[in-house]
Amino acid sequence: MEGFQVVSRGPLSSPLTGSVPVGGAKNSALKLMAASLLAVGRTVVTNVPDILDVHVMARLLQELGCTVRVSTGSTTEDASTTEDAPNGSSRTGTLEVSIDVPAELGHEAPYDLVRRLRASISVLGPLVARCGRAKVALPGGDNIGSRGLDMHITGLHELGAQVRIEHGFVVAEVPDRLRGANLWLDFPSVGATENLVMAAVLAAGTTVIDNVAREPEISDLCEMLVAMGADIEGITTSTLTVRGVDELRPVEHATVPDRIVSGTWAFAAAVAGGELTVSGGRARHLDIVLDKLASAGGSVSADADGFTVRVDKRLESFDVVTLPYPGFPTDLQPFAMTLAAVSDGTAMITENVFEARFMFAQELARLGADLRTDGHHAVVRGKPVLSGAPVVAHDIRAGAALVLAGLAADGTTVVAESHHIDRGYPRFAETLRRLGVEVERVELPDLAP
Repeated sequence: MEGFQVVSRGPLSSPLTGSVPVGGAKNSALKLMAASLLAVGRTVVTNVPDILDVHVMARLLQELGCTVRVSTGSTTEDASTTEDAPNGSSRTGTLEVSIDVPAELGHEAPYDLVRRLRASISVLGPLVARCGRAKVALPGGDNIGSRGLDMHITGLHELGAQVRIEHGFVVAEVPDRLRGANLWLDFPSVGATENLVMAAVLAAGTTVIDNVAREPEISDLCEMLVAMGADIEGITTSTLTVRGVDELRPVEHATVPDRIVSGTWAFAAAVAGGELTVSGGRARHLDIVLDKLASAGGSVSADADGFTVRVDKRLESFDVVTLPYPGFPTDLQPFAMTLAAVSDGTAMITENVFEARFMFAQELARLGADLRTDGHHAVVRGKPVLSGAPVVAHDIRAGAALVLAGLAADGTTVVAESHHIDRGYPRFAETLRRLGVEVERVELPDLAP
């Protein structure tokens, strides 16, 4: 088992200096790859992050009958040869994924791949729309709480599909063609919005979806679908109107920059101190996050090419309430908790999206953080320095946040199960090392009894 080992003397002892490039968003690229299933021919998705999840999705598309090639800039490989590469091989951290979609698609997404990647459920909508049927294993992914498929299933049912859970699979069938309907989401679910939009673009008639998610990744998907020939109105708003078309065409599309990776590097500078430029990050996608860092005593400046965060003193604590976009992102909550643990004062962290996010708090406490959790609230009292210790990453963001917590700890911090980090961050340890952090990948004994 692999882990990350970080050695530090505490906050501001080894300030980060330099620039980090941010590539395409994981939470968009995987869905863009799924959307390629909607059109026969070759779709090319560029600015794709060089992470393990991308290779898993590529393998899944191959299982459905597609030919997938992944280019790292200097070489092009069949997806099956790159799946197990440790964080891929791209020097730039970005990939180009070419997907040749046949006229006759397979319709079953097997458990051995789906269990490794929750985003694989996003093939459900395209398969029902293209094939009239789909059989997709119930997904796995991060251990951050229940993320049920009720809204996916209800929406597809209202579009005319017969949907059931059978032997661990979501099975959906439609006798003829999906038909337009008026849909309402009980919660602005990103996954449900994506699946239902992708299903509706080939449905007969007009579909109106109210209370949709508004994340930049949703807009990115909709813009790609429009380029493919879909008729979608209301992009960036809470209501999408989709007029179904008979067929779509393949396209080439560049993935939107990853706002969560951008935010991670902003928090890295806030925790460790220094001056860090996030090249390619879109500050407008992180307004609430960057505003909080600035109000806490940091300096934030943005330009057309990205933004810069400068921190030369211990920051003031600030409260966080996670909400759907444009609210504070739940994916950045572990980083806010890490920063609160070494800030001046007391912060209240409220998690409204994923109830198990606070599993991270137990690991942060092992590093000496002074915090208490109660339901979906956490109270964090800042300390000048944490203490290095062995900890375990339970999901992508928790893993990366624990590495950053190691920058604020005196001594050695070892983050086990670091494969989670590789699922969301291209060359994370290598980038930190380039910025001056003493961090390396290490082999650890297996945690299983």
